[in-house]
Amino acid sequence: MKTSTPTSIEIIFDAAAHDLGGFTVRRALPTAARRMVGPFTFFDHMGPGVFAPGHGIDVRPHPHIGLATVTYLFDGEIFHRDSLGSAQAIRPGDINWMNAGRGIVHSERTSATVRERGSNISGLQLWVALPTAHEESEPTFAHHPAATLPQTQRDGVAIKLLAGSAYGLTSPVATLSPLFYVDVHMSEGSRLPLPAEHEERALYVIDGAVDCDGLRVEPGKLVVFSKDAQLDLRALSPTRLVQIGGAPLDGKRTIFWNFVSSSKARIDQAAEDWKAGRFPKVPGDEIEFIPLPA
Repeated sequence: MKTSTPTSIEIIFDAAAHDLGGFTVRRALPTAARRMVGPFTFFDHMGPGVFAPGHGIDVRPHPHIGLATVTYLFDGEIFHRDSLGSAQAIRPGDINWMNAGRGIVHSERTSATVRERGSNISGLQLWVALPTAHEESEPTFAHHPAATLPQTQRDGVAIKLLAGSAYGLTSPVATLSPLFYVDVHMSEGSRLPLPAEHEERALYVIDGAVDCDGLRVEPGKLVVFSKDAQLDLRALSPTRLVQIGGAPLDGKRTIFWNFVSSSKARIDQAAEDWKAGRFPKVPGDEIEFIPLPA
């Protein structure tokens, strides 16, 4: 829902909540009001949720083109498999970066061991659209353990740089366009300036509340800042938030289902390829799949 905002803020809206049975997903991007922030074109906040023993996440194999998926957990575990043969558990603080390029298939499930004992789940999955020159690149997968991601502290603020560059830090995660993605913990009353080096910037509050130029922002809200905005964020309570943004991509992108491309024809071809079974299988998860939506 759009609300009245100061001039430093382009738009603020609530992430749309969806009940997936056992946990809630709040989708902040894309929306009719804003399709992208920098190269970020998809933003899902998963949970928090609790799975009883014998239950868990089962996202069956499905395809992607023209984007990178970025998975980051606050709690719990997800086991990733893809058509490159990757098989990787992602745990809190890690970054999984899967570059779909010309096409990849992956699944995301709760492993048998974790499922047996029951588990929690909470985290984020984002998509980063690829520059036109890289949309048909070879797919890749990279896992970055939490300990490899740079962190710093300043005046009651703890900053963890997940991808790109900001606040004097640079992440080891390989990206294909200028961007930033940071996880921030703020003590009550602490302040943090917006990173000035990026053209497009947004924040999403996980817990707590933050003052943005006189506007109180609470959990589940995405704030997109005006291009030249210069302001300090001020924590109104102990607060956790993430910031995303970067340079706009080289042209508009079409999004259909799990596909992102600068070409509508390319998306149509990907949809036909998935329907016809021409995408590769996921080793170890070859039986099930998500059908192309009508």
